[in-house]
Amino acid sequence: MLKRAMFRCGPLCSRVFAVEFDLHTKPLYFTLSSSPQVLHGDHQQLFGDCGKLFSLYVHSENRIEKARMYAEIKHKLSTRGCDVFEASSFMPNVRNSVLKGFFVRDKSTTCLSKEVLKSLQQQKVSVCVFSYEREGQHCWQEMWSAVNHVEESVKQYIKPAAAAEHHPSTLSISNSDVFYCMDEAYKVLQECADIIPESKEVLKLVDEQLKTTRGNGFPVIVIEGLDATGKTTLTEALRQSLNATLLKSPPQCLAPFRQRFDSEPPLIRRAFYALGNYITATHIAKESLRAPVIVDRYWHSTAAYAIATAVGGRVENLPKPDSELYVWPEDLLQPDLVLLLTVSPEERVRRLRDRGQDKTTEEAELEINQLFRLKVEEAYKRIQNPSCITVDASPSPQEVLKQVHHLIRNKCHL
Repeated sequence: MLKRAMFRCGPLCSRVFAVEFDLHTKPLYFTLSSSPQVLHGDHQQLFGDCGKLFSLYVHSENRIEKARMYAEIKHKLSTRGCDVFEASSFMPNVRNSVLKGFFVRDKSTTCLSKEVLKSLQQQKVSVCVFSYEREGQHCWQEMWSAVNHVEESVKQYIKPAAAAEHHPSTLSISNSDVFYCMDEAYKVLQECADIIPESKEVLKLVDEQLKTTRGNGFPVIVIEGLDATGKTTLTEALRQSLNATLLKSPPQCLAPFRQRFDSEPPLIRRAFYALGNYITATHIAKESLRAPVIVDRYWHSTAAYAIATAVGGRVENLPKPDSELYVWPEDLLQPDLVLLLTVSPEERVRRLRDRGQDKTTEEAELEINQLFRLKVEEAYKRIQNPSCITVDASPSPQEVLKQVHHLIRNKCHL
């Protein structure tokens, strides 16, 4: 377990902190110093505003416990009426060094009462309080103690730091937000078995369908895109016109468990959907021996939504286009062709007005958060081997089908 001592001088001095102070800019970076540092600009605005400022970080050796605690605290903070900023602590360029947490500005002085702070500490949450001196324009943090309230001996000053080359969240995406092999996703659900009984049922389904070897069968064509881009209409039309088999990811056998896992934090939810792709792969391998296979969403969707959610802020914060985070998993069956349907934001909104089916939290977020939508679309376009071919889905369904048939003939020789 990350010991409380880690939050004292020494180990922390070599770590960098990032606060998502403004979602439309890069994170605000700082380190800790033993001597006072003058603050300017955004650092002064964050640390020098009225009210108390706290940082909260969750510590546990158990990654499932840590993920659930983080999600629980995030939910509670969002209902308390204080300013909450996503934050992280990391070692530059060191994988899996990210500690996730929050900065909380308590303008009312009641959001984080002594009772709440004490309760957090009992849940393996480290709490620091920040104090600002206007005359010298510097700020320091101190560990909050349930007994003494503030421990003067651990005072450390805020020192502005240069922006990281890559958004810190990219250090912890691999096999946490996006899974690059089945074994890693499988392990997560194994670790959940005692607290989420449905995990055992999902793993049983995976065990029953482990073989994904594919012979020289018919082409496999994946149709990707955001909600309301026409995937359902197109996939059904292709099924009929090509006499193909239509599959969906996640597969229907996981439908009874989706609502349960959608309510879990990203680590668990992503592992569930990753395993769904591997089950779909077994169905693809079997069905492609008989006929062409059309797949409504596959790994591209799983990865694009996960990366866009994990990386805070603007599109520029996404992993660089040549990042290994966009590379297809080596143990997952690859399709022959992937088509990404796109329509204008206005057209998508118009189509969504007439739709009443249930949506996941992320799909609902697309409707109200343009920034998130742009990140998802960009992540789609950066995934490699195989990459997506973009198709304008604005015309009539007949015209879109005609475009797609042309691509299939050229790429798959059907």
